[in-house]
Amino acid sequence: MKGGWVYIMTNAPRETLYTDVTADIARRITEHREGLADGFTKRYGLKRLVYAERYEEIEQAIAREKQLKNWKRAWKIDLIVSANPDWDDLYDTLLS
Repeated sequence: MKGGWVYIMTNAPRETLYTDVTADIARRITEHREGLADGFTKRYGLKRLVYAERYEEIEQAIAREKQLKNWKRAWKIDLIVSANPDWDDLYDTLLS
């Protein structure tokens, strides 16, 4: 089975956070950005990719997603800031 990604989306620094998992991060983030993914991200306008982790096995990514979803919000913010202190949109880095 191919690998996977855990990612966090937001609408602005330190605002609404959304954590999910996918096997194809470029496709999935494009769906979020273009409003093609109905639900939470579309409702709250979450289009900025601020954090992503790559895993060799999708099962590892799923386990990590479950772990992060149980984290306190402050811990998630600390994780994002440690990897992306300016809360830059990482979408373009996926395409390079």
